[in-house]
Amino acid sequence: MLIDLLAVLPIAVLTALVLASLVCIVALFRAERAHTVAVLKALPEAVAALLRFRRQR
Repeated sequence: MLIDLLAVLPIAVLTALVLASLVCIVALFRAERAHTVAVLKALPEAVAALLRFRRQR
């Protein structure tokens, strides 16, 4: 019996998102506080740069 790819794709994507989120959360907890604060302060600037890039395309 062949597994239908379209039936498995949502489960695979959801699993990938959960695992990626878990890795990011663990990395934030293991990082030094000063590094975590620096990354969180830089997030708005990174989002703004991505939005500018998206508008140019």
